[in-house]
This record gives sequence, structure tokens and C-alpha cells, in this order.
Amino acid sequence: MPMEGKSEQNLSSNRELSLKLFVVLSKAYKVVMDRAIKDMKKYGLSASEFMIMELLYHKGRFPLQQIGGKVLMTSGSITYNIDKLEAKGYLKRVPCPNDRRVTYAEITPDGENWFGTIFPGHAEAIEAAMQGLTVGNKKLAIELLKQLGLSAQNGGS
Repeated sequence: MPMEGKSEQNLSSNRELSLKLFVVLSKAYKVVMDRAIKDMKKYGLSASEFMIMELLYHKGRFPLQQIGGKVLMTSGSITYNIDKLEAKGYLKRVPCPNDRRVTYAEITPDGENWFGTIFPGHAEAIEAAMQGLTVGNKKLAIELLKQLGLSAQNGGS
């Protein structure tokens, strides 16, 4: 009987820790993202526009159909933001020569030059937001959060 009580206590303790982790993770994410978005807006871009530009700046030409999966946006949001960035002259749509169903987004030379001048400042802002952790703790947090994400993606098993 004492073993059952201990097991129930561990379950309750594990559940409480899981809930507390969820709350702490959510609050930390909100604070860090708020700082990042504030910095992105400084450059006249929405968070979605900035993430698309960052993807294209670092990865190059990218299929429109796959951008949403990389920057966590719906296809409707992708189209809207691609239109806005295209109107600003930062990117262009390029049809795939081998497959008419595929269209790429490609950063323009003007977009690449402009983003190349603003990205270092943004990287500094992100580094400042993460200054609460040592290099070792950042590496540990990356591994733990990857593990958590993969486990949650697989149904928590």
C-alpha cells in the first residue's frame, strides 16, 4: 500500500512539474518573441515578412509551397506576405523551369543588400534577449527543447 501512495505522489509531482514547465516555457517564449518582434518592426517589416526574408537570405531560392513549413505560417499568410515583400522590391517569384506547379520565392539583389545591412543588428538583439543563459546552458536548453518537441510531436511517448 505505501508503494501505491508513493506512485500516486510521483504522478502528481510529475504532472505539477509538467504544468509548471508549460507555464514557464510559454512565458519565456512570449517575452523573447515580444523583444524579437519589436526589433523586426524597427525595420518596417512584420514578424512574418521578416521570417520569410531571413529564410530566403540564408537559404536562397525556396519553393513557395514549402515556406509555410519553415516559418510556421499558413499558405494564405505566405501569399499575402510574399505579395507585400514583392511590392517592396525585396523578393520576386520565379517559376520552376521543370515543373509548372512549383514557384520559387527569391530574394532580389536590393532585398539581399538591405537585409544584409539589418540582420546583424537583429542578431545582436536576439543575443541580448538570450543573455540570461551561459553558452553551456544555451546548448543544454537547445538539446532539451529539441527532445521535448520531438517527444510531443510523437504523441508524448
